Amino acid sequence: MSPCNDLILSCDEIQDTKLLSLVSSVLLAQENKGEVAAVGQRVVKVLERRLPEGQSARFLLPVLANVISLSPESLTEEQTNVVSKKLADWLRYASIQQGMAQSSGGFFSSPRTKQPAPITEVDGTVATDFFTVLSVAQHYTQDQWLNVQTFSMLRNWLLCYGGKELNTPNPDDRAGMDRSVTSMVPTTARAGQLLPPRERLRDKAFEYCQRLIEQSNRRPLKKDDGDLQKACLIEAVTIMDIICKQDSSYVCRAVSFLKILHSRICGDATYARALLPIALFFLNHTQLFHNPSLAFEFVQFCKDNSQLFTDSSSIFRQSFPNLFKFLAWNSPPLISEFVDFLPFLLDAGTTIEIFHLLLDLPCLTAALDIQLRAAVLPASEKAGGDPAGKPATCLEAFRHPLYKSMFQYLLRTKSAPQDAPESLVPLRQLLGSLAGSPRVVQCAETVPVLLELFFRVVAEFADGSLINQLVVLLLQRSDQLYELPAFKEDVYRVLGSQLAVLCRLRPALVVELSTEILEFSGAVSNIQSKEAIFTHMAWAIGEYLSVLYDKRCTVEQITRFFETLEAVLFEITQLRPQASTPSCAPRAISVLMATLTKLAARSQDLIPRVSMFLSKMTTFVQSPAVTSVYSEEDLEEILIRATELMNLLKMPSVAQFVFTPPPASTRFQREVNDSLPLALRMVTQFLEPAAGSMPM
Repeated sequence: MSPCNDLILSCDEIQDTKLLSLVSSVLLAQENKGEVAAVGQRVVKVLERRLPEGQSARFLLPVLANVISLSPESLTEEQTNVVSKKLADWLRYASIQQGMAQSSGGFFSSPRTKQPAPITEVDGTVATDFFTVLSVAQHYTQDQWLNVQTFSMLRNWLLCYGGKELNTPNPDDRAGMDRSVTSMVPTTARAGQLLPPRERLRDKAFEYCQRLIEQSNRRPLKKDDGDLQKACLIEAVTIMDIICKQDSSYVCRAVSFLKILHSRICGDATYARALLPIALFFLNHTQLFHNPSLAFEFVQFCKDNSQLFTDSSSIFRQSFPNLFKFLAWNSPPLISEFVDFLPFLLDAGTTIEIFHLLLDLPCLTAALDIQLRAAVLPASEKAGGDPAGKPATCLEAFRHPLYKSMFQYLLRTKSAPQDAPESLVPLRQLLGSLAGSPRVVQCAETVPVLLELFFRVVAEFADGSLINQLVVLLLQRSDQLYELPAFKEDVYRVLGSQLAVLCRLRPALVVELSTEILEFSGAVSNIQSKEAIFTHMAWAIGEYLSVLYDKRCTVEQITRFFETLEAVLFEITQLRPQASTPSCAPRAISVLMATLTKLAARSQDLIPRVSMFLSKMTTFVQSPAVTSVYSEEDLEEILIRATELMNLLKMPSVAQFVFTPPPASTRFQREVNDSLPLALRMVTQFLEPAAGSMPM
């Protein structure tokens, strides 16, 4: 008998739920989009009506779960509302009485019917609240089976149909920025009104998860029930996370539950897996950075579970930009927690991105302020203005094409160094209008503390390549800071001192980065605006530009550095008849003189040039234009240093020994190097004639 080619299998007219389940499984196995849609339509239609006696919806929920996994778009919004209403009822209103055992129907079976017993908890006590998957019974009713099935498919249902924002992703939603803006505005109001099906399902699902978390605290009588408790706990926290993403008004309720849960399980190794979804919950809701209590709870959680952030491949480690939002918005109360937590975020892969984040922290605070204000704007004002024109305000710029990608990168939720714009300078300039905000000022005050910690931690693991990267970035970013004068001065101070530390760790960088260092050191504007960085850079040149630290160092390189710094010192000490002398710190002048002397001691052809320059410092310090700018003590210090250096150069071999000591590897050598000022004074006293004596 040949097979029939005209046989068509269809579920359109099937009324029996069990038969519909069997036929649907065959149709779904073909994974044909049309067949999947047809099955979905038929299942929803059957569920929509009242089922005849003896029929059960429990045969259809597995089919529906397969439909949404294969083709979620096959159901219309009206159909999903029908199912959402059913799911909410099955979750919340299952029977609290146990089912009856099936009678064998034998001759001796008792005609009397026993009263059904109440359901119990896993610890054996009688349940006083609604039925859940953790409720225990000898026999289960049909609606209790539906309750269990509903919970098993709840996560996928909410992801597919729980919120419109998840069904229609925004193509411009880079790094999650736009979604976090919309999720800050609650979408439901529960008091005194009937919720739509989607919101009602969320509400019942949230209550269900709360009950599961409470039930997980009971001591089970059976080991299998204990394993089920842990699995349900993980699923409950994950579902609560999804609900809170779709409606942020649930977050505060969720946090109070999760805080209690965390305190209960954090010391129990058997619940280690449950800590992961709790951590993910906090990471996913940093858009509520403006809530001080949530911010503290979150950072405290991260601090207490810092081991989650030590794996460089973990989602927690990748989400560190989100953590800085809490700090940027709540700087004073969170600084001590962040000081404890920051070292766990740092490794070779995150160092550069975190360096930028720390320097841009006040800018991030200003951007968060704009983000909050933009979130509550009326829809008519969210268009972003004229895309061809320049935005007049920060709020207009938030969605303007010129600035949108910059805002999105600064407000990113995950590490994304590859997506960094070429420059954030236009955004920093734009947000400069918020520099007077108390919140921005408070945030800026925490940056120096964190920067010092940052460099201290990085120094423990950085290799030569990373140190070189940091030095180049340090010099570049000194021109690209948020426009807040006190902030810039404090950051320059820290960067200057840490630049000296980096050079001490890797002296060879002076030769390897000679192009970048010469460019920075040759700009007179740097000595005036970034004196702290410039002075330490000039000191490092004099200290480490030597063949003793790098065999690649040549006389030509020493000469090139000498001529660059000589031009700078000449520029700031030149006496002009009709122009004011550039004002810079006396320390910078002293360091430049010392550096030029050190370089001349290593390339003795330069000694006459620097000696002649030093001899003119007497004229410089006595000039009226100079005495009006510097104090008498400062001028005396400059003159003393010039005299000491000039006297030392009169003995070139001594100068070379004093200014080119071997790298200090022992305590004795370090003490000798630290005593150089004393050596200078001893040489000066030796060379200068005593009072009343005749010159030789």
